Amino acid sequence: MHMFLGDWLHRRSLLTPDTIALIDAEAGMAPMTYRAWDEAAGRTANLLRSMDVRQGDRVAVLAMNCVAYLDVWFACAKLGAIMQPLNYRFTPTELSALLDDATPTVLIYGAEYAETVEQIRTQPSSVQHWIALSAPSLSPPASRLFSERDQFPTEITPVELSWDDPWVICYTGGTTGTPKGAVLTHGNIGANAVNTVTGWGLTPNDVAVLNAPLFHTGGINVFTAPLVLIGGCSIVCKGFDVDQVFDLIENAGVTLYFGVPTTYNAIQHHPRWEQADFSRLKLVISGGAPCPQPIFQAFWQRGVDFKTGYGLTEAGPNTFCLPAADVQRKPGAVGFPLFYVDLKLIDAVGRELGPGEIGQLLIRGPHVCAGYWGRPEETARAIVGGWLHTGDLAVRDAEGYYTIVGRLKDVIISGGENIYPAEVESVLSSHPAIAEVALITAPDPHWGEVGWAVAVPRPGQQINPADVLAFAGERLARYKLPKQVIIADHLPKTAAGKLDKQALVRVHVK
Repeated sequence: MHMFLGDWLHRRSLLTPDTIALIDAEAGMAPMTYRAWDEAAGRTANLLRSMDVRQGDRVAVLAMNCVAYLDVWFACAKLGAIMQPLNYRFTPTELSALLDDATPTVLIYGAEYAETVEQIRTQPSSVQHWIALSAPSLSPPASRLFSERDQFPTEITPVELSWDDPWVICYTGGTTGTPKGAVLTHGNIGANAVNTVTGWGLTPNDVAVLNAPLFHTGGINVFTAPLVLIGGCSIVCKGFDVDQVFDLIENAGVTLYFGVPTTYNAIQHHPRWEQADFSRLKLVISGGAPCPQPIFQAFWQRGVDFKTGYGLTEAGPNTFCLPAADVQRKPGAVGFPLFYVDLKLIDAVGRELGPGEIGQLLIRGPHVCAGYWGRPEETARAIVGGWLHTGDLAVRDAEGYYTIVGRLKDVIISGGENIYPAEVESVLSSHPAIAEVALITAPDPHWGEVGWAVAVPRPGQQINPADVLAFAGERLARYKLPKQVIIADHLPKTAAGKLDKQALVRVHVK
């Protein structure tokens, strides 16, 4: 069945045209109604259509959070195009690999990334149109300006779509370190929005701070899309700024806040923490990384029902809800599955587990992605018989509450960002002084966990940690860099000849 599924903003502008949809924190808290947002997205859609963007074409975005970013997202929906949000922390080399992966025809970029884009443009790519969000971004060869959309009409005939048509390619990864684009369809994003509104109790009166990056599923799907569905409001922030968060909680009627443990740690250690009024906040939730218990306790002492969530790019990311009455009774639990979510736990041989047994979490439902862009084999491994194998370990107690207890995947989650050891090890091992290297996980009071590199020098060579980090910094995003480089005589192996990282952790992580 085909419908005008992508035209969320037009439907919302018909239902609640004068309701405030967005507040632009970077433009003096300027409000935008649903009618105005729909008109802006319509102009953006016509701009893209003038560049021959059609259904199924990819539109890449490299920018900090801004209202224009959201305009592009919903303009793509009107056209049936697919937005490819790019991680602005990536190096030009890493970004070029993503462009090769999804082959977008248009790349829209913010002023901060003009230099990065110029480096990318020296490499062959599918991009035919480079659009600068603001004039200072322009540099030869000339880009088009996003403001050109002002000459286009607001009206556009939307494309008929099915629930299975892609809307966003959101990048995740695996233990190989190769980024994979999870294909989020209109059905996936819509189902997550319905699950969130019904399970978390969102209303048209809710106001959320949007400072999680829009290249993450968290920025797009934790609150932003669900609030459009219900007709609520998002305050659009360029990024995380702790003083700004306190200002907004104090003055902007914020009721919803999502962050990662790193941001909550910064909030709690800020001088304004003790005097802040959190009474209007009805839902404060952490995700993206394991959250230390002291963060929970500090919020509870201030009367906030702070809780942790669980999700992943491939599903939702909203999967569970822990009722407010159980937040302190079940510390650290993620709770029950949301409305259209099925779950089960299995052991290593696929046997379904019962209460009290730890196993891999499998997820099924309309919010589960369609697979990985251009990677059918990896899709077939991840989604089997409709069940997404998360690679995460969980347990269900006798009352049915779920708790996430660990990860099968060899991934370090630092400040909400995934670090894939194989990718980092591959780069470090190419250093001329390094014979062998391993990246291990170490706890960190600020980031939750970080990577430490344990390196063995080549015969006759000496390893200079600062030189190694400079070498890696030219090839990897900053957050992927190890926080320490430890020099060792050898790396321990298992009886099967495999690297024994557990032994490395026991020796080096005290």
